[in-house]
Amino acid sequence: MKTLYLTTSKEDIEQAAKIIREGGLVAFPTETVYGLGANAFDEEAVAKVYEAKGRPSDNPMIVHIARASDIGQLTRLLNPDIVELIDNFWPGPLTLVVKKRPEIPDRTTGGLDTVAVRLPESQAARDLINAACCPIAAPSANLSGSPSPTRAGDVAADMDGRIDAIIQGEDCRIGIESTVVDMTGDVPTILRPGIITAEAIGAAIGKAVKYDEFLTEGSRHVQLDPAAGVDEDDFAPKSPGMKYRHYAPKADMLIVEGERQKVKAEIERLKNLNRQYGNKVGVILFEERAFIEAAHDFFAQLRDLDGEGVDLILAGALSETDGVGFAVMNRMLKSAGYNIVRV
Repeated sequence: MKTLYLTTSKEDIEQAAKIIREGGLVAFPTETVYGLGANAFDEEAVAKVYEAKGRPSDNPMIVHIARASDIGQLTRLLNPDIVELIDNFWPGPLTLVVKKRPEIPDRTTGGLDTVAVRLPESQAARDLINAACCPIAAPSANLSGSPSPTRAGDVAADMDGRIDAIIQGEDCRIGIESTVVDMTGDVPTILRPGIITAEAIGAAIGKAVKYDEFLTEGSRHVQLDPAAGVDEDDFAPKSPGMKYRHYAPKADMLIVEGERQKVKAEIERLKNLNRQYGNKVGVILFEERAFIEAAHDFFAQLRDLDGEGVDLILAGALSETDGVGFAVMNRMLKSAGYNIVRV
């Protein structure tokens, strides 16, 4: 397949929308990461997304809409908390899991009776959805398991020749995927942390918000950490990124956690030790409270280090007491396969 490269011009957006309407696949920019889009109501098109990504078919997709009122195409059940979150955070990097309408294909929702919905902030994304005249199901536009793409070049590296078109927009402003909150139970439950924190969500609706039991245990992530005893065969994910290995670079990766100066010293020691044995080492070490910068740069740095052909990535852990730091650490731990040393 020859992949068409497009811009965010009106003419190119119309061409991309025509591809979507005809059952094709288009990668497009959002404020979080690049998405790989198909008509959410076209079961065959959605199947092509799984094929292009090498994505397991029980991993649900997020359905993107162009205006808040379009959520009515996807669900019949809106409670006051859902409306409050829409008013406070849409358009933006917040995904709401709600009960789905029966006409949404099971393939789009991973066989669940819920659907994950988001109204992106990105103008290019909303223009595409508007022009396509349908909600667009879109996971991240990368090969399944690899770091999420935050730049058009990242998408091309993974998807050239596998999809119909790539809309080349600006680098993604945020850099990690949206916060996903399940609104179908008695207590709003975060399934995937993001730049919109539990504290912000709780403040907007005036009630406590919890994290999914598969996401945390106390202050330590255990989401499908093999040591946590979670059985993947019995686990039905309600959100992207909950079940399968995600964000993994080609290199081995180790996270170093502890007091800041000790972390820096241990990274330097391990770097020098590995270099003595001929290993090429890359380092990811953000300033202590640079959580927004870490969210923006983390995936890009993983991909850049892969491009440099490093054998080992050493990363300094972030504080999980901050909501955004917690979200970045969620990705960092899964990138490293929970390979962590404490100093």
